[in-house]
Amino acid sequence: MAFGSLLGLGQTAIELGLINAITVLALFLSYSMLNVCDLSTDGCFTLGACVGAVVAISGNPYLSIPAAMCAGVISGFITALLQTRMGVDSLLSGIIVNTGLYSINIAIMGNSSLLNMNKTRTVFTDLKTALDGTFLHGQSKLMIAVIAVALVVLFISLFLKTKLGLAIRATGNNPDMVKSSSINPAFTTTVGLCISNSFTALSGCLLAQSQKSVNIDIGSGMVTIALASLLIGGTFMGKGGIPKRATGVVLGSIIFRIIYAIALRFDMPASMLKLVSSVIVIIAISGPYIKSKYPLLKRRLDYYSKKESGGNA
Repeated sequence: MAFGSLLGLGQTAIELGLINAITVLALFLSYSMLNVCDLSTDGCFTLGACVGAVVAISGNPYLSIPAAMCAGVISGFITALLQTRMGVDSLLSGIIVNTGLYSINIAIMGNSSLLNMNKTRTVFTDLKTALDGTFLHGQSKLMIAVIAVALVVLFISLFLKTKLGLAIRATGNNPDMVKSSSINPAFTTTVGLCISNSFTALSGCLLAQSQKSVNIDIGSGMVTIALASLLIGGTFMGKGGIPKRATGVVLGSIIFRIIYAIALRFDMPASMLKLVSSVIVIIAISGPYIKSKYPLLKRRLDYYSKKESGGNA
């Protein structure tokens, strides 16, 4: 493989990793902080992509970003409503919302499963035009992805230190204690899911404008990718403060995309890529457990080795 081709592949993987990192940060907020596994991620990601694409096609590329995030807030609110006010299990509520969003997304796209944005003005095309003739020519996708991720990381780091942010973290750690402290866990859960889903929708919006197309399956498997990236980031960065952990999440997303890109370069059939994602998730989840068991396994092997040596003697 030529060095230029390898460099281009690496940059593409980093760009996609950064854009997807916003979804991983959303999962970091809902799953790691709030202790809610939100399975509406796939549908919410597609929702953000669809709303962003439709608004951008109408001639408002910058309005598409807040519009997509507002759609994500509504999705998060409905998911939280099912959990906190209607007695639906958190996993089931995510599945229900995800299923319903499929039809809603089709409707937003004008009863079509594909939207073409090749001739549409986007935030990426505007920045690309602005960077023409400069040393940053051709880096519009990377710059926007970096800026978006940096802003989300900064927001999460600051927000989780506020009174409301600490209440959300407390809700994830011990809901009963939160109730005894006169904090409404239904409210903190709703706020947490609304914020996390707005980030998921933002990620979908940016990916749609970056790829200049949207299909109904653009968010398929996103929850698996986000979970794998979250766990990979946790393995590399370990425990620490919120900024460190959030940075690890971003790193995990980039690593996942690089592994994914390597799999593509081996001419792996497209039908096998879902299996690759599953294997990466298994390794990310089981890796820390196997690592923790390694000292015990080593002692047992040493014991049996010495016992066998003594018996032979």
